[in-house]
Amino acid sequence: MTIRDVTDVHEEFGGERLPPGQSETAEFPVLSKGDTPEFDPETWTFTVTGAVETELRYSWAEFQELPTETQRQDFHCVTGWSRLDNDFRGVPFPTLAERAGVDDAAAHVMFTSLDGYSTNLPLEDCMRDDVLFALELDGEALPPDHGGPLRVVTPHKYAYKGAKWVTGVEFLTEQERGYWEQRGYSNTANPWNEERRSSL
Repeated sequence: MTIRDVTDVHEEFGGERLPPGQSETAEFPVLSKGDTPEFDPETWTFTVTGAVETELRYSWAEFQELPTETQRQDFHCVTGWSRLDNDFRGVPFPTLAERAGVDDAAAHVMFTSLDGYSTNLPLEDCMRDDVLFALELDGEALPPDHGGPLRVVTPHKYAYKGAKWVTGVEFLTEQERGYWEQRGYSNTANPWNEERRSSL
């Protein structure tokens, strides 16, 4: 199995591999806004909507047929811990964007989840090969409490920008704020600048 190592992403942002204010852990703490939602593979759907040429809809079986790759990534939680060298297998964000055909007017993205969670990112922050819709972690199906069956991973951002239990992506022409962003968390979430809370 080929693994693409993207743990050097910190170099792009001019920082050390372990961002300031972070402590490395071998554990993988579980942090969510609420309880783990129920996943039913027979009724689960994933949608791509908004400012696109073709809206997409996938069943669980269909989503698993999409092309994937495995990447070695670091994972930085806004609460101050980092887990390094995680092997995530998933569908790169640009793969879905290319299939949908992103409208020229699209500038932002909103991710939505089974539990009602949402988070937003500028389109340019999503159109990176290291933003994955992750199905597996370290060779195993992604555990439910870590966002399984499907979560987003964003190694260049704090992890609240990577929605657990993700079920949809909406391409937006105007910025909207997600669950934690509405509650005072940073809209930009750059770990190397310690952008944890909003300045607004």
